[in-house]
Amino acid sequence: MIIQGDCLKKLKELEENSIDSIVTDPPYGLSFMGKKWDYDVPKVEIWKECLRVLKPGGYLLAFAGTRTQHRMAVNIEDAGFEIRDMIAWVYGSGFPKSHNIGKAVDKMLGAERKVVGMRNPNRDNSIRKLRVYEGIGGEGKQGLAEKKCGGLVEITEPSTQEAKKWEGWGTALKPALEPITVARKPFRGTVASNVLKYGTGGINIDGCRIKHNEPVKTTNRKQRKEGWNPDNCGFDSTKNNTASASPQGRFPANLILDEEAGKILDKQSGESKSGKNKLKKGTGGIWQKSSGLPCGQEYGDKGGASRFFYCAKASKSDRNEGLDGFEEKNNKFGNQKNGEDLGNGSVNDKFTTQPSANNHPTVKPTKLMQYLVRLVTPKDGTVLDPFMGSGSTGKACVLEDFKFIGIEMDEEYCKIAEARIKHVKDKPKQKELI
Repeated sequence: MIIQGDCLKKLKELEENSIDSIVTDPPYGLSFMGKKWDYDVPKVEIWKECLRVLKPGGYLLAFAGTRTQHRMAVNIEDAGFEIRDMIAWVYGSGFPKSHNIGKAVDKMLGAERKVVGMRNPNRDNSIRKLRVYEGIGGEGKQGLAEKKCGGLVEITEPSTQEAKKWEGWGTALKPALEPITVARKPFRGTVASNVLKYGTGGINIDGCRIKHNEPVKTTNRKQRKEGWNPDNCGFDSTKNNTASASPQGRFPANLILDEEAGKILDKQSGESKSGKNKLKKGTGGIWQKSSGLPCGQEYGDKGGASRFFYCAKASKSDRNEGLDGFEEKNNKFGNQKNGEDLGNGSVNDKFTTQPSANNHPTVKPTKLMQYLVRLVTPKDGTVLDPFMGSGSTGKACVLEDFKFIGIEMDEEYCKIAEARIKHVKDKPKQKELI
């Protein structure tokens, strides 16, 4: 079910205690790309309505930005939710949104900077030397640069001594993670009684374990001294002699990596082996269907630390799947409102994205959303996304056999979401291991 309208109003129309889980990517309150809907995080009143429609013990997973995670979590908690944890979705391909202080100093002093080259802001390593554009001056230079290489921006040198002192200084770090608040609706009594009554309250641990091919190893553990308390000191070694990961798969963690972040972590951790290399090279995807190992790990359970965690990565095909016939549009990046620079210097370069049928600025990978909805939703359950966007949560619910209710204010995004969800709904089911 897709509902267009203001989520606060539309949530009031839903029945109390009717939703099994809420998995959503709400506005982060960063004024991202000058969008009005992103001027603040969702207010307490919205989360109170989410609490009302959620069944007792039902889980809420809400993405947030690192700068405003505290405001998101506090509003969720003030609405009556119990904060249970935070999942970190870590990626290695974030776009730095830093302000070049050296350039700002030159601008303030009225000095013109020397152009020494051009670069593609979408790819830091895509540098084109200025000689390509020799003989081209005035207003035509930038236009030709964009025509030749697509959306290039100038590389400049500082002109004043004051700017040279501050060249290389900025105002922000490269974003590499997004926190996901894990909250639960309070309930009376025990978890066992609540799951029997409402079907909610637990996390699907076994359904979200990370598959591996590590051979089972055992060890002779010494008897603990009398009075040892397993509740305070971990597992009771007298009852557990397994020295390897569980044969069922590794326990799901509150850390999720994409492939780029996995490569960075593997480089730092180094390679380790935990078995013979008998598996065939993977064929891509998030997890190899044959082994359950992350994409990029070519053989058995061998490699760096990233193989302990689920990997996720967005793709162009994922964004645009099912959108044949939709007009391709681009997004303007930078601190802009109605096409005008707001002037507070939060972003160094202003540029536009490549045209895309799904031009929503914050699309999440479908496979990541599959993992999340499966983690907190009981079998045949209903998932609510009050900030549906372009429908990635809905796609995930279809693929995982869950019912879905999505609320979105923008009519264009509703149409995109409807087409994306319908496309996967009409496709023959091909269940993948994730």
